[in-house]
Amino acid sequence: MINFRYHVVSLTAVFLALAIGLVVGTAALNGPVADSLKETVNSLRKDNQQMRQSVNSLQKELDLEEDFAAEMAQLYLPGKLTGRRVMVLSLPTGREHTEGVLKMLQTAGATVTGRIDVQDKFINPDNNTNLMELAVTAARPTAPASALPGNGNGVETSSALLASVLLDRPQGTPGVTEADRRAVLAAYANAGYLTSEEKVTGPAEAVVVVSGQPYVDKDSAKKDESVVKVAEQFDRTGAIVVGGNGSAGGNLVAVVRGDPVLAQTISTVDNANTVQGQLVTSLALVQQLTEKRTGQYGVGDNATLVPRLPQ
Repeated sequence: MINFRYHVVSLTAVFLALAIGLVVGTAALNGPVADSLKETVNSLRKDNQQMRQSVNSLQKELDLEEDFAAEMAQLYLPGKLTGRRVMVLSLPTGREHTEGVLKMLQTAGATVTGRIDVQDKFINPDNNTNLMELAVTAARPTAPASALPGNGNGVETSSALLASVLLDRPQGTPGVTEADRRAVLAAYANAGYLTSEEKVTGPAEAVVVVSGQPYVDKDSAKKDESVVKVAEQFDRTGAIVVGGNGSAGGNLVAVVRGDPVLAQTISTVDNANTVQGQLVTSLALVQQLTEKRTGQYGVGDNATLVPRLPQ
């Protein structure tokens, strides 16, 4: 008869055999497996070191290219925009490289009539009704509401009003008085829709719109559309260059380049977040003002690096 002792002895024998098998197997494989793992780790460590060196080399090369562009700007830009009045309009997504664009314009000799920073509140679709009402109440005798679009789009209507007080009026049209200009800008500033980093000294003949990447939140489509509306209204009033960051994903640069009508009147630079792109932004404005020509510049598809200006 099989008793309890027999079961204990049998189970002990089984576990003993498993233990001996594990020990023997580990001993047999320990050498080759350990060597193979060590080889793999050493190889990965070497690849990682090479990649790190490659990244450092590319970063150094990029820094040198930026230094070269900065030095070229000092040699080539001075005098190119002397006597030209330029407004800088900074959109929320382009804030980080606005200062660089502004400095290049000043290097070129431009008279910067002001810098306006459009706030996120201006682009937010929830504020459409408030912007429409503000456009009506902020309008002044020399910047009347009757001249504004009447389609119920708050961003478009307010952009048209701002463009009318920040840029030159068409030849033969009475200009905006300084008092009315200040009143309109104050109305939008007090409501939190814009701030003015540089005091607006008068109307400009051209505007540089500094933009960036497309929006990515739940209202991204409407916000990207609003950014285009801003550019369209300023385009109706004066020469315009968009200094952006990238040319994909539906940002302002991409929309302008994809629209055969807008591309005829708006120049774009897709790498204005770099020193090279900031230099080209000024050159694109020179081309607009002196040759009445537009172009699409930068590193994106179908873009050229720099405008070809006459000697």
